[in-house]
Amino acid sequence: MKAKQHIPNHLAIIMDGNGRWATKRGLKRSKGHLEGSKVLREIAEYAINKGVSILSVFAFSTENFNRSEEEINYIMRLLNRFLNKELKTIKDNKIKIIFSGRKDKLPSYLLKTMLKTEKETKDYQRAILNVCINYGGTSEIIDATKKILANQIDISKIDEKSYRSFLYHNLADIDLLIRTGGEYRISNFMLLQMAYAELYFTDTYWPDFSKEELDKALIEFEKRDRRFGGY
Repeated sequence: MKAKQHIPNHLAIIMDGNGRWATKRGLKRSKGHLEGSKVLREIAEYAINKGVSILSVFAFSTENFNRSEEEINYIMRLLNRFLNKELKTIKDNKIKIIFSGRKDKLPSYLLKTMLKTEKETKDYQRAILNVCINYGGTSEIIDATKKILANQIDISKIDEKSYRSFLYHNLADIDLLIRTGGEYRISNFMLLQMAYAELYFTDTYWPDFSKEELDKALIEFEKRDRRFGGY
């Protein structure tokens, strides 16, 4: 009998390469983001069906606000459209949707959709899809520290476990991080949660990322000898 595949409990993906995918084909960058949103739906469904309990995706970083106003507005509208379009499927599959990141700078229509999505999926327990929008790992740590100070918590009582309760969400550590697009860095993504994550980089642009590509990453993850002490 074939042994059951070891699947990461918490999978994180930096969905990189949308713009370069489009530019390479002589298309507007927006076309790359559109195709990337289609891949997200497919990969999220596939990963959860494989047994992933938490899927965190880097949808828009704090630094992405340095892009052109046209591209930012397109991405915001695309995210809003994606959430509205996929909400029924998400609910049918009993997926809980949460959002990580700062709410400032996000348009009111998107915030309204995010609130609706969280409210209507909050009781689902099959899996969690953590969508990181206007997110930065250092920003999350800073915001958590500000919450501690604002609540006048006794600093002597703060340890790693209690500190995590002040993050955007208290999620299990990341087991596997996948970054597409040929870049070899973690770009300020979930820094605390990634302390012992296995890292997997691929040159494949996100719009070309497939179930087969995900399987390659999962096979590589299964081969890793995970150590939690640095040796």
